[in-house]
Amino acid sequence: MPDTQFPKQQQSHQPGRESEMTPRPASAMESWRPAGKLTGKVAIVTGGDSGIGRAVAIGFAKEGADVAILYLDESEDAADTKRRIEAEGRRALAIPGDIGDAAFCQDAVKQVVQAFGKLDILVNNAAEQHTCDDFADIPTAQVERTFRTNIFGQMWMTKAALPHLHEGAAIINTTSITAYKGSPQLIDYSSTKGAIVAFTRSLSVALEKRKIRVNAVAPGPIWTPLIPASFEPDRTAEHGKSAPMERAGQPDEVAPSYIFLASNADSGYMSGQVLHPNGGAVVNG
Repeated sequence: MPDTQFPKQQQSHQPGRESEMTPRPASAMESWRPAGKLTGKVAIVTGGDSGIGRAVAIGFAKEGADVAILYLDESEDAADTKRRIEAEGRRALAIPGDIGDAAFCQDAVKQVVQAFGKLDILVNNAAEQHTCDDFADIPTAQVERTFRTNIFGQMWMTKAALPHLHEGAAIINTTSITAYKGSPQLIDYSSTKGAIVAFTRSLSVALEKRKIRVNAVAPGPIWTPLIPASFEPDRTAEHGKSAPMERAGQPDEVAPSYIFLASNADSGYMSGQVLHPNGGAVVNG
């Protein structure tokens, strides 16, 4: 059974550091049994240093992919993830930078293609969130920053990757349960996640003729560094208890959705869809 008790804790750095969490998230895919689903593939995972992104990156490596992780500045977490990818016998690349900067996205994709020779899978996962109790008081800079990272960053990464993606490629975007249920303290964050759903559906139609599949994953309350980096200690300690399963999920419980969507053998007939690993919540859409 995954850890369900979290002591009060808080981090001041966004999007947070896994190395500072208690308990540490289950994000190493230690019980995953690989089947070679992604043998020979090359993937980029943004926000791949920790949390869901780390579990996805390691899961991809276990399935045979070489993986580049993009991260903001969490060098210790990124180095650990890179080491774990390489321990699976795969090539790894860790690139620090801000995906809200279109020029960085172009440069990062260029580095990956130069290092690995191609690109098959793009996972747009990096995000940030900031609470605000009264929307009348929300800082304009916060709204702009959240949109720049969460939705513009996905657009800039996709734009940079598309010239290198070919038939059979997959794009997987991370949205959130908040896109469907809303969140009174995370209105700007929830709005970006709703935009990601529309982005996913529209892009999937746009890329149909190129036979590039585009899907998304909408996690519920997952124990990642974003939680202590976003909420007060009391709320962090209660994280996930409002879910129907009455606990938070772990990154290892979310990553299989991404592996499924990345594998043409498993999800070749799916595009424009959203998977919902959310602890049992029933959502529309």
